[in-house]
Amino acid sequence: MEFNPFLWLYSVIQWVLDRLLSPTPPPPKATLGRPRIAVVGAGLTGVSSASHCVGHGFDVTIFEAGDEKSLGGIWSKVNNTSGLQIHSIMYRFHPSVKWAAGYPDRQQIVSQITQLWKKYGLQERTRFNTSVKSTKQDHYGRWIINDNPSFGSFDGILAAVGTCGDPKMPHMPNQEAFGGDIFHSSRLDGKTAAGKKVLIIGGGASAVEALEFVVHTDAASTSVLARSDKWIIPRNAFVDGLLALNIFGQETIFSWIPEALLKRFFYRDLEDLAPTSEGLFTETPMVNSDIFHQIRDHKAQWLRGDIVRFTEQGLLFRHRAKGVPKGGPGREIEVKGDMVIMATGYQRPSLSFLPDEVFQEPYQPPHWYLQVFPPNHMSVCCNNCTYVNAIGTVGNYHIGIYTRLLLMFLVDPLARPQEYWMKRWIDMTSYLKSHAPTGAFDFFTYSELLYWFIFCIAINPFRWKWAPFVFLGIGSALPRKVVSGEDVIRNGLGMKKRHHE
Repeated sequence: MEFNPFLWLYSVIQWVLDRLLSPTPPPPKATLGRPRIAVVGAGLTGVSSASHCVGHGFDVTIFEAGDEKSLGGIWSKVNNTSGLQIHSIMYRFHPSVKWAAGYPDRQQIVSQITQLWKKYGLQERTRFNTSVKSTKQDHYGRWIINDNPSFGSFDGILAAVGTCGDPKMPHMPNQEAFGGDIFHSSRLDGKTAAGKKVLIIGGGASAVEALEFVVHTDAASTSVLARSDKWIIPRNAFVDGLLALNIFGQETIFSWIPEALLKRFFYRDLEDLAPTSEGLFTETPMVNSDIFHQIRDHKAQWLRGDIVRFTEQGLLFRHRAKGVPKGGPGREIEVKGDMVIMATGYQRPSLSFLPDEVFQEPYQPPHWYLQVFPPNHMSVCCNNCTYVNAIGTVGNYHIGIYTRLLLMFLVDPLARPQEYWMKRWIDMTSYLKSHAPTGAFDFFTYSELLYWFIFCIAINPFRWKWAPFVFLGIGSALPRKVVSGEDVIRNGLGMKKRHHE
């Protein structure tokens, strides 16, 4: 194998991060202490969060609705041709993760999740085939899962059900008349598009999954049929990182600059495909470079419009001009194909197992404290399952930060946020983003997320001692010792120890 200095340097950086920041795995059969956390979901986020908890000495139980084949969440279900679109340096969901490539495929990602699960002894702390239907607090304020005390009681709930559940497979008019095959974009393993004309319905992240399959199986041609224009950004870590630096998390008077640069240097002759009515910082962009190469090589076309109905040989499609809204007028054409891939996304997993009060307006998800903590239940953290749109990544260091914030809230009475102030933070953020074209919490960038974390720690002096632990996962012993001393002082003054709700 040819020596690659960049991959070598990358492996060294990953080794250093692992040595410095990975919590120590507990010994086999170790008895861990409280707070005890119920983790709902054994996907990337659930496994990562649980490993942080046990690595810092806190007990967990992972509840997973599927069997062991579901370990890895959505990554256990997608095609083998699917892979990471952003660079893996932005997908470090745990410090111990070691990527062998810049853009790992689905099998490498599931392998890293499985290794992490085993490394931290989570096999003995995972209940497969156990769907969480309800979470209620007993008279001590501890959480009971599915009204079943045999599972034990928990001090906190960490929901990690993600945003992608079962595939959406809508039925379209005259679909039965089509003479070819119809598949969902996540159900393409074992299939081939070799020599076929492929029609992809949809223009979001699922379309990327479909395009990967098309490229790998050498289709004759590809037509992407999208209802709306969507920003496409290059598969480039530097560019993606720069876009995530918009700390305001919304469109600003300067947003035209990155938009113009993308049109000039990335879209180039295909500028007609760039959105006109939607800004870059309003919706999760499509991260892909292949589609433009395919279009320029005349192997693919991108058509904007609405599906009218299936035909025997393809689809009747109302092709709209640029700027014409969904459902608007256009020219009807028949787009012929041998295979239709429904890139129609996934159903969003339900959070209905949480108490009803966390969904009361105006403080319903995603309008929660730091977007993941319901203000009336600070012992609940919905990690990576409340966001709507973002520029950044769902699989990075914020998973550990959110987990350690929950642990800090549970361990330290003086660091716990009160419901009143949690709601005021939500109100303040809503006001600051009141002019955003989206809702205040419907879009954010990774730098805005980091600002939220820093604000959370800085606003309360009793959280300062926890800063190294929260941000880096180091030094938990010292703040816990300080908390014990604070409890002695508070008890000596006759102050009642506050319950964690």
